Amino acid sequence: MAEFVTLEVSDGIGTIRLARPPMNALNRQLQEELRAAAREATVNSEVKAVIVYGGEKVFAAGADIKEMAEMSFAEMAPIAGELQSALGCIAEIPKPTVAAITGYALGGGLEIVLGADRRIAGDNAKLGVPEVLLGVIPGGGGTQRLARLIGPSKAKDMVFTGRFVGAEEALAIGLIDEMVAPDEVYNAARAWASKFVGGASRALAAAKASIDQGLDTDLNTGLKIEAQQFAALFATADRTIGMASFVENGPGKAQFTGA
Repeated sequence: MAEFVTLEVSDGIGTIRLARPPMNALNRQLQEELRAAAREATVNSEVKAVIVYGGEKVFAAGADIKEMAEMSFAEMAPIAGELQSALGCIAEIPKPTVAAITGYALGGGLEIVLGADRRIAGDNAKLGVPEVLLGVIPGGGGTQRLARLIGPSKAKDMVFTGRFVGAEEALAIGLIDEMVAPDEVYNAARAWASKFVGGASRALAAAKASIDQGLDTDLNTGLKIEAQQFAALFATADRTIGMASFVENGPGKAQFTGA
């Protein structure tokens, strides 16, 4: 049984919940439990969309520095890749994902958030990558995903200074997509995720793969990725259902099966 991370499934939505009070410090055990929860959300056919949530007061205030403080280069070098993949595991879920952010999302907490397809934060949220203030840099994907999301100049400002960004600024620079009252964060995330419960799961996965993989390459290669994903959907039952429904009843009325 996981101690710090759970996956709760209801009405087609999987909620990955971080629960290591008081600040959800991301020790190695939590990281591995997060990876396991992401894997379960991926393979569970009942899960059509995923919320990652740290609770009502805080998302996650970063890595467990007490655990890291005494580590040497020889100890960190072989596990740095594991740290990176664990904190980036939300990005590997082939379903729509949304981070529901309350309070602090700092360091590794923000790196988890960056792996989601959408980010919804309370208006009291504080986001940042303060690792430089500890003499290191973000090591869980922060330097890469942050720059791709908000651009290199804004990312460098955040990484170089280690400053915290409030919700209003985060919304303005594209770090979050929606700002709501703190007690509405989870409900807003659930409202977004619910849009995909009856959707064409394989088409959504293909869309996500096309966008994510295409961003990592040049335009021509990205177009080839898109063409392959598009053509492959003609082998799915949902494509047959969707097109037949459109011809007979118009758009938006198909009853997809996920096959």
